[in-house]
Amino acid sequence: MAHILIVEARFYDHLNDMLLAGARAAIEAAGHSHETITVPGALELPGAIVMAEDTQRFDAYVALGVVIRGETYHFEIVSNESARGIMALTMDGIPIGNGVLTTEDEAQAIRRADPAQLDKGGGAAEAALAMLALKQRL
Repeated sequence: MAHILIVEARFYDHLNDMLLAGARAAIEAAGHSHETITVPGALELPGAIVMAEDTQRFDAYVALGVVIRGETYHFEIVSNESARGIMALTMDGIPIGNGVLTTEDEAQAIRRADPAQLDKGGGAAEAALAMLALKQRL
């Protein structure tokens, strides 16, 4: 049994609740355990994963959050840099499922976060578990 850390950038409570529900359900359905920690925003996700990895308590990670386009360039910075940081960690061999939604509006975020619709939280958890299985097989 693997122990998975869900790292959530909680900004939109109702959207994060849906992402978390999907991720937790997928991990539990696969027979694994999990913990959840919260960070201030999407830019802090990679740093939190590095800190957690240093503890050697977790087998894989699920990064969750929602970034909705606003009126400034900040959307691009947060979206791109959080994804770049997470990708850099995966290149170091850390199994991570990236469930950070980057959407134009709240309606798109709801559709993607809702476990009854696109279930991107569940998908991120499944990706983390698939990468963990690959790492163990290799």
